[in-house]
Parts: sequence; structure tokens; C-alpha cells
Amino acid sequence: MRVAVTSPSFSKHPDLIRKMGVEFSDAKLNSEGLKFSKAELINYLKGFDAAIVGLDEIDSEVLDQLPELKIIAKYGVGLNNIDLDACKSRNVKIGWTGGVNKVSVAEMVIGNAISLLRNLYQSSSLLSEGTWKKDGGEQLTGKTVGIIGVGFIGKEVVRMLKPFNCKVLVNDIIDQTDYYKEHGLIEATKKEIFEQADVITVHTPLTEETMHLINRDSLNLMKQNAIVLNTARGGIIQEDDLLEALTSYKIKAAAIDVYEEEPPTNLNLLKLPNLICTPHIGGNAREAVLAMGMSAITHLLNQQNQK
Repeated sequence: MRVAVTSPSFSKHPDLIRKMGVEFSDAKLNSEGLKFSKAELINYLKGFDAAIVGLDEIDSEVLDQLPELKIIAKYGVGLNNIDLDACKSRNVKIGWTGGVNKVSVAEMVIGNAISLLRNLYQSSSLLSEGTWKKDGGEQLTGKTVGIIGVGFIGKEVVRMLKPFNCKVLVNDIIDQTDYYKEHGLIEATKKEIFEQADVITVHTPLTEETMHLINRDSLNLMKQNAIVLNTARGGIIQEDDLLEALTSYKIKAAAIDVYEEEPPTNLNLLKLPNLICTPHIGGNAREAVLAMGMSAITHLLNQQNQK
């Protein structure tokens, strides 16, 4: 099987490089860390049977130019960058394992929640500028946490919240009544979560329904001491509305790891003292990177062994 890897982080991970050397010795790796335009992506993948992709957009236009392509293995968990219908109609298989980086993302959620509630990030930034301001904030323990999207990562956040004895409000488009009862969760509408939660974290795909889910209207419903976390997908938060809410302290703080445009360029937002902004690293703990990469390789091996 002729394999091309588009992801720079996969292509520089020593364990994944070694594994590819054993299983697909002539694989093409993106060791230079290239970012591809659509035309460049097509040219890069042309002639290959299999691709391991991260965030590259694979649509019908791309697939039409790659007739040899038989399988796309996802390095990561989100599939919103891959047109699944276009792949199905062209008999291109998708190799994907849900939740492979759930621990990495959920740890970031808990870490950001504690950092913002306890003013750890804010106090550190102030002290680095010479300002000694003692404000220990609030504990996560006992707070009301709203989780929108209770899939692999949402459930992992639920698990990690157990020691903090939080009241957990949950919302998902799928009926999970038994799971909610088993874990003492309270099913709520999004409006109820916006109004009641001290911490609001979103773990949904980006769809027409979730595009700009967090906007001026929903932010205006929130408590003044609320914090908002987005480690899911850029576009779920309307960034200009978030800028306004953080600047006017309609809410206390936010942490975002994903953006409508990546890398983001809205420095007015990124420089806010009550915003933690990270460069899409939620699922990129070393262990998660290895797990995502090995999962992608396994899907290719399974496909190869079926021949």
C-alpha cells in the first residue's frame, strides 16, 4: 500500500516514524511541516492508495483528482473536515476511532476550569508584569458544570469531575437517559445550562445547529461569574461576541483552543487578560498523539490485510 501522511505532528513523532518504517517503509511523510492549499494537497496525495490526514479538508473536488485513493485514515477524532458522503460515493473507506484522545482533551478542560476559577492564569499574568494582586477566586468543587455534547470527551469530563462533587447539567441530541441516571447527571436544555452553570464546556461537532452556539444571546443569559470553555471546534463560539462579553465582564472568563480561522489573527481577543487561548493542542498530549497515530496506522493495516 502506498501511503502519504499530511499531518506534520504525525510526521515528526519518533515512535510513529519508526512504526511507519516497519509497516510502510516507502511512506511519504510531511517532515517539513507543510501547510497545504487545496491544489497542493491534491498534488501531494496524487498517486497514493492511502492517506493519513489531520485537519486537511477532503471534499469531492479533492477526491475527484485522486482516483487511486482507497482509504483515508483520520489522525485525530473530528471528521468535519472530511466529506463522508463524497467518500462513500467513491468507495473511499474512512479509518477512524472515536475518543482516542479523550483523556488529553478532558484534562485540558479540567485544567482550564480550575485555572480560571481560581484566578491562577490571571494572577500569574499580573505578577509577571509586576502587579501583586491576591485574589484566590473560587473552587471548582461544588460548582454547577454544564456539558453540551456528551460523547467520548463529554463522558470523560464527567468521569474526571467525580471528585469535585459538582452538579452536572448535560445536553445532547442523543437520548442517553440511562447513562445520565447511572452517573447522577441532570438533563437540561441549552438555555438552562447557559442560565445556571458556573462552568460551560462544549463537546459537539461543528454543524449547522452548533455554528455560533455561543453568541451574544447565549452569553447574555450566563451568570456574571461564568466561564466558557471550547476545546471542540472553531465556529461554535462567535468570537466577536465573546470579545464583547469578556471585555465588558458579562462573564468572568473563557478558554478557547479552537478558532474559526487557524491560526487566529484577532489579537484584540487573544490579548484579553481573562482569556486563555491555546493553539489547538487539546488532543495533543504526547500520549494522545501516539494513540491517534497508532490508530491511523492500524486502520491502514486492517485495510491492507483485507485484500
